[in-house]
Amino acid sequence: MDRTIGLRVSEAINVKGLTVMGVSGYGAQKGHSEIYRGAEHTIAFRPKVRIDVIVPDKEADLTIHTVVDAAWTGKIGDGKVWATEVSDVVRVRTRERGIAAV
Repeated sequence: MDRTIGLRVSEAINVKGLTVMGVSGYGAQKGHSEIYRGAEHTIAFRPKVRIDVIVPDKEADLTIHTVVDAAWTGKIGDGKVWATEVSDVVRVRTRERGIAAV
C-alpha cells in the first residue's frame, strides 16, 4: 500500500481533510526475513499506511467504499477499513464543536 491512496481518496470524494501516516504492523502476511551482514534477521513488522478521515454519518458508506476501491489490489496486505463513531470534534482555532468542526 502506498501513500497515494490518501490523494486518490481525497480526489474521489469531498472530504475537507484527512491524515495519512506511515505505520508498521503485520497481518496475514506476517513478517519477513532479511540478510544483513551475512546474518538472517526476522522483521516482524511491515511498513503500512494509515489513513484517518472523519466524515458525517451520511458520508460514511461512500468514504469506506472509496478507500477500499483505492487500496484494493487483490493481494494479501491490502489492509482493513474500520469505522467508529466519534463522540465529539473541536476545531481548536474557532472552538466550533460537532459537525461544524468537521
